[in-house]
Amino acid sequence: MTTAGTYTPKPGAAPLPRMIAAQAALETKMLLRNGEQLLLTVVIPTLLLVLFSSVDIVDTGKGEAVDFLAPGILALAVMSTAFTGQAIATGFERRYGVLKRLASSPLPRWGLMTAKTASVLVTEILQVVLLTVIAFALGWSPHGSPAAVLLLLVAGTAAFSGLGLLMAGTLKAEATLAAANLVFLLLLVGGGVIVPLEKFGSAGEQVLGLLPISALSDGLRDVLQHGAGMPWADLGILAAWAVAGLAAAGKFFRWE
Repeated sequence: MTTAGTYTPKPGAAPLPRMIAAQAALETKMLLRNGEQLLLTVVIPTLLLVLFSSVDIVDTGKGEAVDFLAPGILALAVMSTAFTGQAIATGFERRYGVLKRLASSPLPRWGLMTAKTASVLVTEILQVVLLTVIAFALGWSPHGSPAAVLLLLVAGTAAFSGLGLLMAGTLKAEATLAAANLVFLLLLVGGGVIVPLEKFGSAGEQVLGLLPISALSDGLRDVLQHGAGMPWADLGILAAWAVAGLAAAGKFFRWE
């Protein structure tokens, strides 16, 4: 014989780690089901890697073109997910009131941002694996320390995430869509991804070298193409962008 109340429901929020994991899984599924996001995160980087590695369009210097291009394309993949994709998705979630509703749920706001960051990291892992396999098939011969590569990718993710959230949290959704795509195109051309920065002259190289995409591209290239140690200067630039972007996003982000 059971006592009264044995089957009484016990209302309350799930443990915080479980809520964050569930939200991260949902964010990842939504990202991977979005055709526009897949175009930015998978199709465009893959096509650029294959095209410019196979056809002699841009002078990438001595050695195989893929050795120069692969690190830059990895940097582009990070930017496409952490900055462009996240900014657009978050901007429209804010416009449609999704963020406002989620902010009133048991999941705290910092937990929501943590889930979004986890989703970005999962997507980036898939991107890196895919692009690495394709690059190897094209004859890529990487060098250097995997730890240095990992640290650069994490710092680049933090930098671009801060900038993406700042844009999504301050501009209207339509403005975010236009600005994020425009920035993506401009940094693709002038960020050292495909065209070496020295092609822009000494003054242009110095200025463009301070951009996060340039720092990430050059840092990865120093390690993977030239076998250098930790590129501290590039890592410092990424860290500065990460701190500034995340701090500004935390201060100015509007949930409505």
